[in-house]
Amino acid sequence: MTVRSIRFRLTAWYAGLFSVVAVALGALLFVHIKSYLEGVLLETQERRARQISDTLVANVARTGEAYVAREVAALYDPEKSDRFIRITARGGRLVYASGPPISQAFDPAAVPAAPVSSPAEFTRKQPVEGAPSLLIAAVRAGAGGTSYLVEVGTSAAPVESMFRHLLALLGLGLPLVAILAAAGGYILIHRTLMPVDQIAGKAEQITQHNLGERLPVPATGDELESLSVALNRMITRLEDAFLNSKRFVADASHELRTPLTVLRGELESMVREQGIPASERERIGGLLEEVERLSMIVERLFALSRLDAGEAQSEWVRFDLADLATTTAGQMALLADDRRISVACEAPAPVPVSGDRSRLKQVVVNLLDNAIKYTPEGGAVRIRVFAAQGLAVLEVIDTGAGIPKEDLPRIFHRFFRASQTRSQHPEGAGLGLAIVESICNANRGEVEVESVLNKGSCFRVKLPLAV
Repeated sequence: MTVRSIRFRLTAWYAGLFSVVAVALGALLFVHIKSYLEGVLLETQERRARQISDTLVANVARTGEAYVAREVAALYDPEKSDRFIRITARGGRLVYASGPPISQAFDPAAVPAAPVSSPAEFTRKQPVEGAPSLLIAAVRAGAGGTSYLVEVGTSAAPVESMFRHLLALLGLGLPLVAILAAAGGYILIHRTLMPVDQIAGKAEQITQHNLGERLPVPATGDELESLSVALNRMITRLEDAFLNSKRFVADASHELRTPLTVLRGELESMVREQGIPASERERIGGLLEEVERLSMIVERLFALSRLDAGEAQSEWVRFDLADLATTTAGQMALLADDRRISVACEAPAPVPVSGDRSRLKQVVVNLLDNAIKYTPEGGAVRIRVFAAQGLAVLEVIDTGAGIPKEDLPRIFHRFFRASQTRSQHPEGAGLGLAIVESICNANRGEVEVESVLNKGSCFRVKLPLAV
């Protein structure tokens, strides 16, 4: 799965969004719980402070400050219960102050006095160096003409301990949630996009030879189903257009063969007649050459139409490609001798293949004919046949003019001819290499070309080895 794929982007977006939402909810939950628990503790301390104020401090004029101090120490025992209790009179005079708690969580003597301007009832969170903060609630009470401030507090250690556990749980849980979200999102997206993979795989298998096949239509009732139906309709239209084109080529080439044969026969009869002036005889000879060229084009079009119809697949036999290439090279050497071009064949071992022998011989003939035609006098053409990686390989290498780089992608197109080819050999039609490619495809093979301008070309045919 690449980073640019839809699967990765959707999975990353889904996991990222889920993680952000989970982190935000976790942070809100943390803040809310922390505020709530601290509020509950402060409310508890406030009730105790009010209780001390209403039951003890309110009667201080009758019982005395010493009695209040003794009662607070006896009833609330702040040292053992880890509480902070302090009662101060107006002017900062200390009436009672609890001692250090057993847990040594804080030092009561280090707790600063409340501001003089503080309201009648208030709470505060007092930081303690090296220890959890103190949560203190204070209540002012007046008795005997004197104002007293009752402060009751407790350590926030239990709350902070619970917060640390909550943070640990969130720290472990959020990555797990993100991983589960990513895995769940990937599975969901994978199942959603699986029909796309099936459609793409089937589309790769459809060629001009099996246009009758159709893409799978997922019964999902969504846009993918509509897309598959639309693509199948498009393939149907393409199939109709392709079949009409092939039918036209086949019918036209078939219908043209007879009139061209008649025309050639009439022209040959006229040439043999006595008393025809030499100039007229020369003109008739030129017409015969054009008729022969047209006949060759029609025959090649007819051959292409038969290949498109799958005619080659019904005539397969097992044979030795090396022997076929050697024999054909010997036959084509006579054509090369006229131009002083050497033709060498390297086929040291048998290379068995299965296919249409006559059609594959036509491949060798066409490639050798092109190599000889476009190689200057004194050049060399070499044909090699060998087996490599489970394939039978046939190479035709020449030292000719080569092919321009911009023409290589179109060299096997029908009726395409490179610019220097048209100027050097105007009689060609640009169908020879198209026939070579069609024959190779029909025999489950392929053909490729490598060429350097003014240095030569190498046409390479690859066919499956016969089992």
